[in-house]
Formats: sequence, structure tokens, C-alpha cells
Amino acid sequence: MIQQDLTGGRHVRIDAHHHLWTADYAWLAEPGLEPLRRDYTVEDLRRELPTGKVDATVLVEAGLCHIDETVRFLSLAEDAPEIAGVVGWASLTDPDLPGTIAALLAGRGGDLLVGLRDQVQGVTDPGYLARPDVRGALRAIGSAGLTFDLVVRADQLPACAAAVAAVPNTMFVLDHLGKPRITPDGLREWRDAVEPLAACDNAAAKLSGLLTEAGPDWTVEAIAPFVETALELFGPDRLLIGSDWPVCELVASYADALAAIGSCLSGLSPSERAAVAGGTAIRTYGLEINQ
Repeated sequence: MIQQDLTGGRHVRIDAHHHLWTADYAWLAEPGLEPLRRDYTVEDLRRELPTGKVDATVLVEAGLCHIDETVRFLSLAEDAPEIAGVVGWASLTDPDLPGTIAALLAGRGGDLLVGLRDQVQGVTDPGYLARPDVRGALRAIGSAGLTFDLVVRADQLPACAAAVAAVPNTMFVLDHLGKPRITPDGLREWRDAVEPLAACDNAAAKLSGLLTEAGPDWTVEAIAPFVETALELFGPDRLLIGSDWPVCELVASYADALAAIGSCLSGLSPSERAAVAGGTAIRTYGLEINQ
């Protein structure tokens, strides 16, 4: 079993952010998502992993926004050794969130639940993350030994920083670097917004989703300044890589999505690359990787 000694030989590579779904997910009906409007299964995932030289993954909730999805994902992961952990969905306004978490942990595959996520990016209330019930939910998630993934818009980053600072006993993971605009002006705006969040020791971030934000004409040169800034602000020990598959298929293949991020890490030392490639994910999510 590999824990954190990842510097010898080829380092362990963890895809810390991918999804599975069925064609009937409501959000897939949006215009432009026709290429994604099909079932994506564990068998599909298995075909992709060798192309990205990935050893294990973290399966993340996919926008169904129902606890049944989390139950299903945990059961799938129990039978899929490639999936080392699940970030499931739970509502931050669930009045019995501790009970919901306890039921998930006690169910099939419950030991693979490593984190939770809610679709905060869809919330319009600017004070949402400061609400007492929401802060209480974030504390309950940490008390259960789970992380909380922040799927948010760039304009929500200041509120995220305040929430993360106010709940120091919960570990937070910022998905897709907070979805910055991949432009020079977007880089400046994003850096100012994300810096207070990065200053919190209980925050990590995923190098994921950047190609989708950049669009079909993405280039490594366009995303590289965002990766470099993330390395400066978070450091390799608080950064994870993720394919954001199958969403990435709108603009790039699974292998190309991971290779683009890898190209931005070429200047790191072997130990730093090992951290970003897998070590941070193993430590942050408490993954157990069998090799």
C-alpha cells in the first residue's frame, strides 16, 4: 500500500476529479452539451485510464443533486478498484446532515466516501456561505473526517475564503481553480480573488477544468500562467490534478486534458511533481492506493 513515499521511480498518478453519469441528467439538456448526452460508465473510465497513465481516481458527484447518486457512486466504487475515493453530493442546508453522513458511511462502499460537494456555483445569494446553518454544515463535514469540495464561480471566491477561514477544522478543495476566465485580465482578477483563500492552510486546489474554461481553442500557453500562479500561491503540497472527464471531452480527450496540465509542471522537481500528481490527493482525501 502506498501512502506518501512517491518519489522513487514513476510516481503514482491520481485523477482527483472525474465524473460518471447517465444520459437523463437534467443539466445535460442544455444547448451545446449534446456530445456529453449519453451514459458514462465505469467501463468507459477503464478505457481512458491507460491513455492518461492514471493509477487511481476520485469520483465526484455529477450534478444530480440527490443523495441517491452518492449511494450509487459508493456502490460502484466498491466494485471498481480504480476508484480510490468518492466525493459525493449532500445539501449544505440538510437539517440532519450529520445523520445523512452517518448513513452514507455505514452503507455499501461507505469507507470510500472521502468528501462531499454541493452545487454552490448555482447559488445567487452572496451571503450564502456566511449563513449560520451553512457554516454549521461545513463544520459537520469536517467533524466526520470528510473534505468539502468547492465548486464555485470566480466571483464567489472572496466568500469562499471567508468561509474557509471561519471553519479551520474542515479541509476544503477548490475545484477547477475556481473557474477563472482564461485571459490576461481574467488572470489578474482571479489572482486577487483566490489569494486570500490560498492563504488558508486548510485549503487545497485542483488543476482541473481549465481547458473547458479556455474553450475549444485552448492552448497550454493560455493555461500555464494560471497553473504557475496556483503553484506560487498554494504550493505543490496543496495542488491536485484532475481530468474533469467526461466534461473535458467538449474540448479535449482524457489524455490531452491531463497532458496539458503535465506540460505546465515540467519545471518542478521530481518530489514536487510527485506531490501534484498524486501525493496531495492521497494526503488530502486519505486515499489508500494499492499497487
